Amino acid sequence: MIYFDSAATTLQKPPVVARATARAMGRLASPGRGGHRPAMEAAEVAFTCRQAAAQLFDVSDPERVVFTFNATHALNLAIKSLVRPTDTVLISGYEHNAVTRPLQALGVKIKVAESPLFRPQSMLARFDALLTPEVRCVICNHVSNVFGYALPVEGIASLCHARGVPLIVDASQSAGSLPVHLEALGAAFIAMPGHKGLFGPQGTGLLLCGEGVEVNPLLEGGTGSSSALQDMPDFLPDRLESGTHNICGIAGLLEGIRFVQRKGVGVIAAHEKRLMMQAADALTARGGVWAYVDQSQSCQSGVLSMNIAGRDCEEVAGELGRRGICVRAGLHCAPLAHRSVGTLESGTVRLSFSPFNTAREVQSFLEEIDRLL
Repeated sequence: MIYFDSAATTLQKPPVVARATARAMGRLASPGRGGHRPAMEAAEVAFTCRQAAAQLFDVSDPERVVFTFNATHALNLAIKSLVRPTDTVLISGYEHNAVTRPLQALGVKIKVAESPLFRPQSMLARFDALLTPEVRCVICNHVSNVFGYALPVEGIASLCHARGVPLIVDASQSAGSLPVHLEALGAAFIAMPGHKGLFGPQGTGLLLCGEGVEVNPLLEGGTGSSSALQDMPDFLPDRLESGTHNICGIAGLLEGIRFVQRKGVGVIAAHEKRLMMQAADALTARGGVWAYVDQSQSCQSGVLSMNIAGRDCEEVAGELGRRGICVRAGLHCAPLAHRSVGTLESGTVRLSFSPFNTAREVQSFLEEIDRLL
């Protein structure tokens, strides 16, 4: 099997992640719920994971690293802490449904900074023009999950800072493969999953909270702290972490973060991009194939969308799957991104790479594409 679907979930993970998860299942209890050894060890693992994440993502206080179930959970916490139903929110034209659906449910006015693919200066100009006084919040992803387009988040953050507008960043496709710095960006929140570029188990995620930002829980319940009060604690991370933690997932996530720290974000990014360009260059050279690639190689990560002329993307992905090559097809939960590029009707076949993929696997994929053609 060749696995090119790491933008959905990194199936291939460092072996230590599985070992840590299994060990936690048998040895760790609930953090903050007892003074006995299993509970105390669980609390130590949870805090160590917060520390590792804080170090990787430039968060000055580990207590502002909140555990979530996934990036969608984290984004809902961020959005519903900052946005009210009467607000106007500005987003990019490449957002995931994890952003657009919560906004739709709140009934806010949504302004979209539409711009062409792989044109960061055009996007910045649109944000500059649309970031008017009535905008109460800006939300953008760091990297498009469909096209691997690395958005100019630093420039967008500068615009937000200059105009006093809070920024929420969706780092679902960049955490672990591109530099993500909460303090440097000055973002109100950065949301990310644990099960993609951080190599943790499914059911894990992180919300990085800016200093002094108001936070509102989605759930109320036990936290192991301030138990005499009927209101949720007013301090992080407890205010946003009701109920028993996924300590087994957190133990695995800790080892995934350590793997990223040891290997280096720059090394991971370079490897993934090298494989992406190997595939893109070869696909572009084949007649009847369209690869959505940044030829300047300046603003694309290790994610590549493609289509074969006259072939349904789901059909192509199904054929590849039967030949042992795992890719994803369709709209990838991001119809807004497809609308921006003009692929809303067709969708795309998406390849997404990880440090565990090889150039030989890309060559095998290309050979199967030739058979399909």
